[in-house]
Amino acid sequence: MITDVDVAARLNAVKGTLPDGVKLVAVSKFHPAEYIQAAYDAGQRVFGESHEQELSKKHEMLPKDIEWHFIGHLQTNKVKYIAPYISMIDAVDSVKLLKEINKQAAKHGRIIDVLLELHIAAEATKYGFTLDACREMLESGEWRALDNVRICGLMMMASNVDDEVQIRSEFNVAANFFDEVKAKYFQDHDAFRERSWGMSGDYGIAVKCRSTMVRVGTAIFGDRVY
Repeated sequence: MITDVDVAARLNAVKGTLPDGVKLVAVSKFHPAEYIQAAYDAGQRVFGESHEQELSKKHEMLPKDIEWHFIGHLQTNKVKYIAPYISMIDAVDSVKLLKEINKQAAKHGRIIDVLLELHIAAEATKYGFTLDACREMLESGEWRALDNVRICGLMMMASNVDDEVQIRSEFNVAANFFDEVKAKYFQDHDAFRERSWGMSGDYGIAVKCRSTMVRVGTAIFGDRVY
């Protein structure tokens, strides 16, 4: 177990490695509320969770100006529970989910920011749109009628390998695809600007591949407490 002082020191160490313009999402899933409070007290405001029940408990316990990101695979039947307060849903992987977020956001008079998740890594366990499926979804234009969601960019996870060349290649595929869809579908949308890739083990590579948002948990909070 690490102490609150450790959390603050580790948080500041990670922040010290990030260039200007790169947002840190502190991945707090499976970590106790005290750790989140310690990071909050050290200035962190953006935290990532991936289980609705755990997130809801922490939302009740912790300061209300925290920006909560839902970073895991989100089931459509769980959207209604987080819609009142979630700041961003980082892993939208289907049109069905996008429509459900829009529906639940409208009930609360909110516009919820989302990222489209890409499946680039050659791993069956990953979720997300393939590049062609994402192109097809955007080309269909259905998303343009969803007034209560705002598509703010793309998100992906690289393959879980030690091969930096492969990781860099996957990040660059995502960065180039961002340029493609920005030019074709979001040229006039200032909000579409986030390139979210990079985690504890590879965020250093990610920021060199134009990431604007990294998700770091273990490097801040230590091993997860299940």
